[in-house]
Amino acid sequence: MADLEQPFDHIDDTPFGSALSQRYLVYALSTITARSLPDVRDGLKPVHRRLLWGMRLLRLDPAAGYKKCARVVGDVMGKYHPHGDQSIYDAMVRLAQPFSLRYPLVDGQGNFGNVDGDNAAAMRYTEARLTAAAYELMAGLDEGTVDFRPTYNGEEEEPEVFPGIFPNLLANGASGIAVGMATSIPPHNVAEIIDAASHLIDNPKAEASALMDFVAGPDFPTGGVIVDGAEAIAGAYATGRGAFRVRARWTIEKGSQGSWSAVISEIPYQVPKSKLIEQIAALISEKKLPILEDVRDESDERIRIVLQPRSRTVDPQMLMDSLFRLTDLEVRIPLNLNVLDASRTPRVMSLKEALLAWLDHQIEVLVRRSTHRVAKIDDRLELLGGYLIAYLNLDRVIQIIREEDEPKQVMMAEFSLTDRQAEAILNMRLRSLRKLEEMQLRTERDALEKERAGLAKLLTSKLMQWKRLQKDLAKLKERYSPETELGRRRTSIEEAGPAREIPLEAMIEREPVTVIMSKRGWIRAMKGHVDLANPEAMKFKEGDGPAFAFHAQTTDKLLLAAANGRFYTLAADKLPGGRGFGEPVRLMVDIEGEGNIVALLAATGAKLLLATSDGRGFITSAQGAIAETRKGKQVVNVRSGAKLVIVRPIGEGDDYLAAMGDNRKMVVYPLTELPEMSRGQGVQLQRYRDGGLSDAKTFRFAEGLSWGMGGASGRTRTEADLSAWRTARGAAGRMPPVGFPRDNKF
Repeated sequence: MADLEQPFDHIDDTPFGSALSQRYLVYALSTITARSLPDVRDGLKPVHRRLLWGMRLLRLDPAAGYKKCARVVGDVMGKYHPHGDQSIYDAMVRLAQPFSLRYPLVDGQGNFGNVDGDNAAAMRYTEARLTAAAYELMAGLDEGTVDFRPTYNGEEEEPEVFPGIFPNLLANGASGIAVGMATSIPPHNVAEIIDAASHLIDNPKAEASALMDFVAGPDFPTGGVIVDGAEAIAGAYATGRGAFRVRARWTIEKGSQGSWSAVISEIPYQVPKSKLIEQIAALISEKKLPILEDVRDESDERIRIVLQPRSRTVDPQMLMDSLFRLTDLEVRIPLNLNVLDASRTPRVMSLKEALLAWLDHQIEVLVRRSTHRVAKIDDRLELLGGYLIAYLNLDRVIQIIREEDEPKQVMMAEFSLTDRQAEAILNMRLRSLRKLEEMQLRTERDALEKERAGLAKLLTSKLMQWKRLQKDLAKLKERYSPETELGRRRTSIEEAGPAREIPLEAMIEREPVTVIMSKRGWIRAMKGHVDLANPEAMKFKEGDGPAFAFHAQTTDKLLLAAANGRFYTLAADKLPGGRGFGEPVRLMVDIEGEGNIVALLAATGAKLLLATSDGRGFITSAQGAIAETRKGKQVVNVRSGAKLVIVRPIGEGDDYLAAMGDNRKMVVYPLTELPEMSRGQGVQLQRYRDGGLSDAKTFRFAEGLSWGMGGASGRTRTEADLSAWRTARGAAGRMPPVGFPRDNKF
């Protein structure tokens, strides 16, 4: 034991920072090159490549039967991909989902998940085989087209890349997050990719913008509508970075008596339908979209989401624009064409660069396949030459075989045969000696020599190689023609501006209401403009009574002012109904203290007069006093010991202010002497020796000042000549006209 080397016999003294960075770099490179980024040549990550390779070795071709996914995952995990079985199965499931891949590479049988976002069944329940697209992607693996490397344990071999002509990178796209970089490539239409590639073969120096004549944009398996302009799409492809705005496809279905519904038949790529339904339902329950009444999911194998508007007068485009802004009915699909190039170096490519890299790979595959075929032909021609020599000298060959101890050496010396030719002659069957066989051998030799001559020309001519590739691409396009169900474009391009931001007021149906609030703060809204003198309408709890009551519209915002100068906002359409006594207003806004509500009014006027009990005030905008949150908005900075007492709309044409103090003195002066502010203490309206402000109002000076006479008669009195009370702002004033109310209120 003493002679054994201990783990701490050799210790390297290395700075922690450099040791950590070195190890992290190894991890980052492994993640980038062997996990997250696809190869530009076949568009696959290692896990996908190993899955398809494992299925190929299990002979799961499109014409064969299905095998359990657990069998496939087990083989791939044990032989090629030493990672978790669930991660391998998840990758396999995605390859089989027709709503995830534009051209699925795995043909699944069983529950492989759905567009709602539900998970696939366990791998022991599902079965799979390869699709035709996957076989096209792997075509040529047995023809020396690509290099093979040992697997992680050295027991097997796996291809470094797939040679097939199917343009998988752009056709199916890819997404992944590596270390310090990511990739996001949307799927495209194969026929369009082939057209663009053929154009590049004819015009290698073509501008990137020229490719837009062939590639209209991404083609998502779930359809939808791309609403970006051609310039934005071209800009994204030219740099390899950008995004595409994708919307759901919808139509209007007419009903009886002018009613209608909006029906969504296609949703944006990678948006779970169940999540979309939840988003729309939340808008309805939270009353964030009042013009939408209901959403129904009537989908079967086809998507059908029905949106029911609040009324038939709702503008369909307004409804959909609101949904596009507030839900995932419109999403941005990113484009980040970050891939591994032929040297396994990650870089962001433009569409043109990606196509050229893929075409270069296909030319290399074509050359290697042709070279491999030439070698096979040479081997066969060598054997055919030996067979023909044997036929020409058949009697002598039989004699040598019968009489010589070492017939192989004698034949090689006598007929100038190679070792392989002599061995082949010795292994010939007697039935092959018939005359017909000789004719077949000569026909085969002539055909092989002709094929070899053609391949030799192909290998020496770059032009012929490109023409051959173009011909192969044309054959592939026939199988994915736009006229076929698989090949037709599913995503349309219809340029549209950003969805309009519709004000909430525009979505509310305008209806008359009567707003009533009691002294204890219970608020309700009765439908219609009811008679406020009607005792049935003005019912309250025992011990409670009316505080504020007025007519409004459902589209109005209501301002609730507290004595501390804080303003709160209520939406008239969200008030509780008129049946019963309503609800406490404190459930709707966070009002501090008890019994300090001084005003409730509709924010329909342009200006408000605000004044505090210590005689300070100013003018403010009604719209500016609207608060966005439950906590309200501080508009008046009330001084210590004072409180807000006046919140009064300024009438159209009012040009003067009248203020009355507790000391029963009144002042009148032009309204222009008051400042207009959004927040503050204001200026002194009237000077007092004792007491404070009792009341204030605005009026038209030319019409005089009017006040109620009291009693049930409803008569008013007007003082036309106010010159005796007209003074400068802040004066003490003088006693009011004869007959002014004793409560000092206007």
